[in-house]
Amino acid sequence: MLRKVDRKLNDWYDKKENRKPLVIYGARQTGKTYAVKKFAEQHRKELVHVNFEINTRLIEDFSEDISPQHIVNRLEIFFGHKIMPDKTIIFFDEVQLCPRALTALKYFSEEAPEYHLVAAGSLLGVALKREQFSFPVGKVETINLYALDFEEFLWSLGLTALSEEIRSCYKNLTPLSGSLHARAMDLYRTYLVVGGMPEVVKTYVCDNKIMDTLEIQRSILNAYVADMAKYASPGETVKIMACFDSLPIQLAKNNKKFQYKVVQKGGSATIFGTSLQWLSAAGITDYCYRIEHGFQPPEAYRNLASFKIYMADPGLLANKANVLPHDVFSGRGDTFSGALAENYVGGALRNNGYKLYYWESSSQAEVDFVLQTSSGLIPLEVKAAENVRSRSLKVYEGKYAPALMIRASGKNFGKEKNLISLPLYAIYCLDDL
Repeated sequence: MLRKVDRKLNDWYDKKENRKPLVIYGARQTGKTYAVKKFAEQHRKELVHVNFEINTRLIEDFSEDISPQHIVNRLEIFFGHKIMPDKTIIFFDEVQLCPRALTALKYFSEEAPEYHLVAAGSLLGVALKREQFSFPVGKVETINLYALDFEEFLWSLGLTALSEEIRSCYKNLTPLSGSLHARAMDLYRTYLVVGGMPEVVKTYVCDNKIMDTLEIQRSILNAYVADMAKYASPGETVKIMACFDSLPIQLAKNNKKFQYKVVQKGGSATIFGTSLQWLSAAGITDYCYRIEHGFQPPEAYRNLASFKIYMADPGLLANKANVLPHDVFSGRGDTFSGALAENYVGGALRNNGYKLYYWESSSQAEVDFVLQTSSGLIPLEVKAAENVRSRSLKVYEGKYAPALMIRASGKNFGKEKNLISLPLYAIYCLDDL
């Protein structure tokens, strides 16, 4: 399974100077452990895999002395072989269970940069917010690993040529041939149902049966709920689950802004704000903040009280909302197909490194996303089907006169004046905007 993170691991490993320990963030089951193991195998490096969930006794070795010399010596004794800086990768897995191991990264960075050290944890973001961890700020590199995006999904299906043809059409803004466009739209709808969780994609690739993937998705959703109970207090767990269960309802509304009253009558940020932050820190959801003006930088104009909450994986959202796969494949233009499309675009933008913002004008017009680029802000509107009639982009254009606008829909590539028509399956190309 090809992943874009492979290139990032290569870039990190190949640094000759100023290489720091690497920390990989990501939700549960996004493939962090697999990526590190595969990287070590492909580069013929010995992997010292310290899984603090399994090797619990090793946690004691970090209780006092966390100097690189002491840690390397203890690991050599525990695993029974020599650790060579140019031949070995040390991997601290589920590092949130051993706070001192996280702190130790600072000393590896300062005193022993010759070692290749990687740390990862499924609930690392939650642990950092909950505990008084001494995080080695400035002493590590970080990577966020998400579920597979649509391009990686195509790679997994052996359709690299199609992904490259889509990129070519994007660069030249020339339509994809009719048959390939129809094929790509079908695959996009399949991706909305299957999503990008590695185990789910692997199952689909192996047997090509949607129903088998639904069971795995449900097990992942159940694992998320189990984590809520494990890593939060009983009272907080109830509130986190309530927010989590409300997400399909929040996105099914015409106004997709997150409303606490939907979670519970009389709900407020005081009651549920921390619970939403927990879901985001766990990598399960993403915030998309409303900006009040189309000016740079959007961060300066975001409204902290107005936001949407998307699920990080479209397949998990479809499963949690009990969406019938047939309804997605038929391309029905109902309300939730729009929610799925918008959620999918949000995840694709986040994978490409964009912070998520949307723009609203006095409740009269709303642009789904606004992209911050070096050449200005670019409004992006999402339509689930080929019906692209909307006045929101025109309102935004009238106020801010952007040099470029994007409409993502079921239509093929095209351009009219400063408006680009981008098919939904090509959103991943915006890494080359």
